[in-house]
Amino acid sequence: MSVFTSVSIQQLQAWLQDYPIGEVVDLKGISSGITNTNYFVTTTQSKYVLTLFEHNTIDELPYFIDLMHHLSEHGVPCPDPITNKAGVSLHMLNGKPAVLISCLNGRDITAPNVVHCAEVGRVLAQMHQAGQTFAGQTSGQAHQNPRGADWRNKTAQKVVAHLSADDQKLLTETLAFQAELDTSALPKGIIHADLFRDNVLFDGDKVGGLIDFYYACHDVLAYDLAIVANDWCVQADGQLDTEKVEALLKAYQSVRPFEQAEHAAWNGLLRIAALRFWLSRLYDQIYPQAGELTHAKDPGHFKNILKLRTAQR
Repeated sequence: MSVFTSVSIQQLQAWLQDYPIGEVVDLKGISSGITNTNYFVTTTQSKYVLTLFEHNTIDELPYFIDLMHHLSEHGVPCPDPITNKAGVSLHMLNGKPAVLISCLNGRDITAPNVVHCAEVGRVLAQMHQAGQTFAGQTSGQAHQNPRGADWRNKTAQKVVAHLSADDQKLLTETLAFQAELDTSALPKGIIHADLFRDNVLFDGDKVGGLIDFYYACHDVLAYDLAIVANDWCVQADGQLDTEKVEALLKAYQSVRPFEQAEHAAWNGLLRIAALRFWLSRLYDQIYPQAGELTHAKDPGHFKNILKLRTAQR
């Protein structure tokens, strides 16, 4: 969510001429994140978020737009894409596909407590349930995880030469573990795949919105929860906070109970979730993308988490 592609107010006004949302009052870049360009857009009617997609073609994006609309219609607190007078939400802007979405109430939190973890677990389970009726996953052409096992293997090949001997060993052992981990019996469906603290807005003690759905895909549901646990339920040293993990799992399972196979796979999924984000942060550090306001995230954080999860096996 950094600013890679600049947009002026004049350019935005021309782009929004067919949107019934009033006149543009303010345009402000959002500096957090590392994937797409985002701006806050304030008009005389309301406040919105403008996203320009840096890595997707316009043909790849209807899945995410339709998913957000589906989830919003089914009571999941998430952005709803705004359409122009012709009913279209996706358009090109400064050479990039772009969409305007509703701006939700709340703010992200940096130090979640047990109540926050439980609330995130509950809402994520609701999202998983609502996703079961999404046409994009029931049509037989489900959008598979673009950062699944195949991506992890290929990315590992691109970064391994830049690692120390110890880190190469950790990576090699984890890839071997991944190859042996059988997830075929685990329930699958629509997952967010990136539900870090900066992608959840809290309005008091309640979730005001889940945001940034552009890694959403069809994958193992419990893997989505493992991603959350590795970010929301950790102590400063990367160790899991038992109380927070228990709150997360209990609240989630009050909506969608785990199957036995999910309980058995939980530690392995925590390990794979740590691998995914260690690799993505390594790649971004080794092959940085230029941008006006960018914040590369430290891969060492998830390397440490991966080492800790590996020791739990």
